[in-house]
Amino acid sequence: MRLLQAEELFRKVLDGGSKAKAARLLGLDVGSKYVGLAVSDEKNRIALPLSVLSRTKTNINLMADDFKTLASKYSLAGFVVGYPFNLHGQHSPDAVQVRLLAGELCKTGKLDDLCYTYWDENFTSKCVEALLHPLNLKNRDEAKTMTDKFAAVCILQGYLDNMNRKLRPTDKSDT
Repeated sequence: MRLLQAEELFRKVLDGGSKAKAARLLGLDVGSKYVGLAVSDEKNRIALPLSVLSRTKTNINLMADDFKTLASKYSLAGFVVGYPFNLHGQHSPDAVQVRLLAGELCKTGKLDDLCYTYWDENFTSKCVEALLHPLNLKNRDEAKTMTDKFAAVCILQGYLDNMNRKLRPTDKSDT
């Protein structure tokens, strides 16, 4: 896995898709216990909720295998990893676990053909919690995994919106 700047990854996605199958992106909301996942649609305009992976100190190889399977299934070009910056744009203390996971995934060597970038995740979980609150989910684990999954959607959608505005040609026939 190779770290790229946000725009560089999106250019790779735009250039990397074939006519038969478009390159897509996987959004990650990294927490201490779970990693929420979202995948982009084939046009890389909409983020869709996917699943949640359990995260432990000993399952990094299993997670890398899961990511490899998802990369094949969805023709992934890379990952957009939620990264907690503080309000001044600097790394927050929670960023350590995100960098740790990315580093551990890189060390496995199983994802060497993929790239990743970091994207600001500030307030995504809080926004999702506010949206899910009216559902009054009683099961605590279900509420937590749903929050993580939809936080990944928010991260990936924010990235897609920003990159599409900046880098996509304004071709009206593609909408």
